[in-house]
Amino acid sequence: MTPTSRPAGGEPASSLSLREAGASDLDAIWAIERAVFGAEAWSRDMMREELTADHRHYLALVDRSGGVRGYAGLLVVGGEGDVQTVAVAPEARGGGHGRRLMTALLAEARRRGVREVFLEVRADNPVARRLYASLGFGEIGVRPRYYQPDGVDAVVMRLETEGPR
Repeated sequence: MTPTSRPAGGEPASSLSLREAGASDLDAIWAIERAVFGAEAWSRDMMREELTADHRHYLALVDRSGGVRGYAGLLVVGGEGDVQTVAVAPEARGGGHGRRLMTALLAEARRRGVREVFLEVRADNPVARRLYASLGFGEIGVRPRYYQPDGVDAVVMRLETEGPR
């Protein structure tokens, strides 16, 4: 696939870029949060805290006009990292942007000296589980009924990193 090719339904990779996200992105990020996660979406206040808190690194996936089309967040404490969230706007899915966001988060984790990265993923989300497995994450456990209000299990996944590069 060429950089300007577009998988069915996806935004062309060449038309979107990554940048650090901040409080000024709250409205756009929260709109995507609600569209993607519905009843399980974080509150606007929680999202604001995420975007402004210490030890967190958030990225925004933006189009040429600066519109946010996706985002991802990483929490780093000591040698551990936790992927807080990854979301791509429904109309931009299918272009490899989730992988791109994850790859950038993992690079930041390594830069910060993180040795292990953890995440939770819905047990009923095979696309995300395959993505994470392809990046080297292994399943290490299940948190029963973690996602509310649906009561869906979370699969806990872990990746050992190589530290700073």
